[in-house]
Amino acid sequence: MDLKHIRTFAAVAREGNLTRAAEHLHLTQPALSLQLKNFQESLDLTLFSRTAQGLAPNADGRALLPSAQRILDALDDFQRAIGALRDTVQGELRIGTILDPEFLRLGATLQYLVEHYPKIRPTLRHGMSGSVGRQVRAGELDVGFSLGPQGSAGGTPGLEALPLASFAYCVVAPKGWGAQVAGRGWAEIAALPWIWTPPDSVHHRLLCAQFDALGIAPNAVAEVDQESSMLDLVRSGVGLSLARDSIALRESQANGLLLVKGLSIQAELSFITQAARRDDPLVAAAFSAVRAAFG
Repeated sequence: MDLKHIRTFAAVAREGNLTRAAEHLHLTQPALSLQLKNFQESLDLTLFSRTAQGLAPNADGRALLPSAQRILDALDDFQRAIGALRDTVQGELRIGTILDPEFLRLGATLQYLVEHYPKIRPTLRHGMSGSVGRQVRAGELDVGFSLGPQGSAGGTPGLEALPLASFAYCVVAPKGWGAQVAGRGWAEIAALPWIWTPPDSVHHRLLCAQFDALGIAPNAVAEVDQESSMLDLVRSGVGLSLARDSIALRESQANGLLLVKGLSIQAELSFITQAARRDDPLVAAAFSAVRAAFG
């Protein structure tokens, strides 16, 4: 049974007039009439009699009206209780961020928090996946974004993770390296120059897993801790690196970087918190905001 039909029934019974009831519910009169018709048909009852002034509840309508009003009153109480809870959720929410704001949908997340939990004050701390995970486990951050291999969300003891998005990291090479990378697999490509990243970087963890499984060490010629610097070195012809599929495609089109065919790693973006804090109102609000942002 649709609650809006019950609300329509109660409004028409109270106003005794379709026009006034439609205005009260911010509906057009045809829409309200259709709702009332559907409601009566669903009950297999006629609830109103026509009068000179409009409509009046008949015996069946009068019998059902108190129950309908109790349902609506209970719903109003429920909504007030939700509002009261939202008003009481307050304090600083420490969020660990990584990568770029657009990829994390930070704008939509923070907009939801501001609109639904006005007494929460978000504080953003930018870092790498590894450092964000450590700070969440240590209680230095309440929640954070994290990257890892496909299906890794929730695989860390003591943490609870909400998977948000799956994507691929592609191996990108400098312009003009076609002959050097064509037809190469992971084992062959390890000997070429690589731009490396610190252990806290997801690039480091993903590549180490690939090369360790083959029992080989890549030829790391430089180490950087920012994605922008890493891409600049690839553009400059220094070596190979990983890039998110969307960025790799953009760099290929704009700057001629090569996407090495057949060499990519599936990854996953997730939102994490301490498992013991998952029901904390502050944390629950953050998870609600992220769910809304990612749809």
